Amino acid sequence: MIAVKAEGLVRRFGPFTAVDNVSFEVGEGSIFGFLGPNGAGKTTTIRMLCGLLAPTEGSGSVAGFDIASDPDKIKENIGYMSQKFSLYADLTVKQNLEFYAGVYSIPRKKRAARIDLALKIAGLRGLEHRMTGTLAGGVKQRLALGAAILHEPRIVFLDEPTAGVDPASRRDFWDLISELRSQGVTVFVTTHYMDEAEHCDCLILIYSGRKIAEATPRELVTEVLDGTMLEVSGAPPREVVDRLESEPQVKRAQIFGLTSRVLMENGPGAAEKLEGLLAREGWPKTQVRPIRASLEDAFMHLIELEDERIAQEGGRAR
Repeated sequence: MIAVKAEGLVRRFGPFTAVDNVSFEVGEGSIFGFLGPNGAGKTTTIRMLCGLLAPTEGSGSVAGFDIASDPDKIKENIGYMSQKFSLYADLTVKQNLEFYAGVYSIPRKKRAARIDLALKIAGLRGLEHRMTGTLAGGVKQRLALGAAILHEPRIVFLDEPTAGVDPASRRDFWDLISELRSQGVTVFVTTHYMDEAEHCDCLILIYSGRKIAEATPRELVTEVLDGTMLEVSGAPPREVVDRLESEPQVKRAQIFGLTSRVLMENGPGAAEKLEGLLAREGWPKTQVRPIRASLEDAFMHLIELEDERIAQEGGRAR
């Protein structure tokens, strides 16, 4: 079953095209990742799907309801957690949860149990009278998630839910997301963290308003980076990249911190061939070692290709 569907979604703000012909489907009970840098169009897409913003062109459905004709029905059937913390800082934890329980029209006989679950998610049982504004960032995000699922929605939209949160809290938050999926909830999450994207069942990479890839995390790496990935240390990364990019055996080269990463054509002796190329360029004592290509490698490669395409078109009106 399809939980979320987008067909040719476009959103313009005057001459600026924030989302450009984006299509995809999200299966029920999956974690669907919307991956891309800041400003790529992720939040605008979510706002259209949630019935908060009308598309300029295209169509879509969420929970079986049309985003253009049934936005109110969509809002009743989803949970939504925005980038910015949305609870009231000057209310207590319990007051916030009681307020949202009322907004979602949760029957009174069920409210206590649902509020208790939200307190458990946030780790705030026994602390429900604390002022919400005094909570740590990670606790606030867990509380916001608890509030977003008070009414037991089958689809939850999470827009950059862990932005600005420490790594330990991010791991805890993703444990909660995995628990939601195990309960059959569909989770649509936007992120620009590569380690978070690895947890998704399917990913879309969006860049400059366009969808430029769609696959599972593993497929994205193996299909985009078909070759042998090697790490080079002991030579200036910028110079290595500049000199090797034009070599026919080199599929791509990229700076990665204090090292460079080189994708060679598949075949025996790839490391030795690269060592020979480096020696010819004046670096006979470099260290070359094979490494597993990462999602970040694939992400950067796809963005580079998209930048090249945009440049060849003379730039795109945004």
